[in-house]
Amino acid sequence: MTGTPGGPDDTPGAGTDAAARWRERRREAAGAHAEALAARQRTESARARALIGEFLADVRGGGPTPVPLHVRSYGGRARYRTPLQGWYLRRDETVGVDTDGAFYVLTAPSSLVARFRGVRPAPQDPPLVIGAGGKDGESIDMADALRRVLAGEV
Repeated sequence: MTGTPGGPDDTPGAGTDAAARWRERRREAAGAHAEALAARQRTESARARALIGEFLADVRGGGPTPVPLHVRSYGGRARYRTPLQGWYLRRDETVGVDTDGAFYVLTAPSSLVARFRGVRPAPQDPPLVIGAGGKDGESIDMADALRRVLAGEV
């Protein structure tokens, strides 16, 4: 594309500079978007932790007793023991909360070693909606999941 003599398109490297500025603005926008998403997730996790704290207080006041938590293989065929005690938050036993209030996703790849030694899952930041973004009917609000555990419905 040619411009008028002495115009912006006539300057050597002008197109390259514009492209570089555009890329830098896109990079900054992506960084701001990522930080906003991370901040929202931190806020949601803090709210979910508060719900779990209330749940633990209710359980200690006479709720259901904790059970040994197991990890299931991704395919669901194998079940591995863990050192955890707590409550499953879904009927398929793929997520749970331990007696200290830590949230766990209780799935792992199939493993012969895990069959004998067990699995030590890592705690994760709890979400406000368990299974968000999954298939229809597979997500549940954390508050509803905890309420179902207290009612003995899980």
